[in-house]
Amino acid sequence: MKFIVNMLSIFRICVAFAIIPTLMMQWYWTSLILFALAAFSDWADGFLARKFDCCTKLGGVLDHIGDKLLVVNTFIMLALMMRFWFIIIPVILMIARELYISGLREFLGTQKIAMPVPKNRFSMGKIKTTLQMVTITAFLALFAISSIVTPDTISANMLITMNILSQFGIIFIWASLVASIWSAIQYTFTFAEKLKKIR
Repeated sequence: MKFIVNMLSIFRICVAFAIIPTLMMQWYWTSLILFALAAFSDWADGFLARKFDCCTKLGGVLDHIGDKLLVVNTFIMLALMMRFWFIIIPVILMIARELYISGLREFLGTQKIAMPVPKNRFSMGKIKTTLQMVTITAFLALFAISSIVTPDTISANMLITMNILSQFGIIFIWASLVASIWSAIQYTFTFAEKLKKIR
C-alpha cells in the first residue's frame, strides 16, 4: 500500500510537468483531465495513507513536492496565458508564500528541527490547497469549453457557463490568496515558537 500511495504522489509530479506542454499546445481538455486526475490523487493518497496507516517520511516529502509543483506550475501557465493583474498578482504572492515557508523549513532543518505540515484535516494549509485546485479546475474548464465554441455553436447557456466559470475562478483565486496569507501567518508563529528552542 505504501508503494501505491507513493506512486500517486509521483503521478502528481509527472502531471505537474506534463501540464506545461499541454497548455502550450492548447490541448485544454487534456490539461483539464490531467489536472482533475492529479487533484483526485491528492485526496486518494491522503485517504489511503490514513486508512491503512502507511504514512512515511518519503511519502510525506513526495506528497508535498507533488502538490506544490502541480499548483505552482499550473498557476504560472495560467498567469502567462491570461495576463490580467487580478490573476497575476495573487499568483505571484502565492508563489512567494511557498518560497517563504520553504525558507523557514530549510532554516529549521539546519537546526535539526522539523516543522511538519499540520495533520488536521481542515488546517488552513489544506484549505488553501483545496481552494487553489478548485480555482485551477474552474479556469481550465473555462479554457476547455472556450476551445470548442464557434460562432455557429455558441449558445446563451454556453455564455452563461463560461461567465460563471470566469467569475468563480476570480473569486476563488483571491480566496486562495487569503488562505495562503493566513496559513503563512500560522507557520510564522509556529516558526517563532520553534526558534525559541535554538536560543
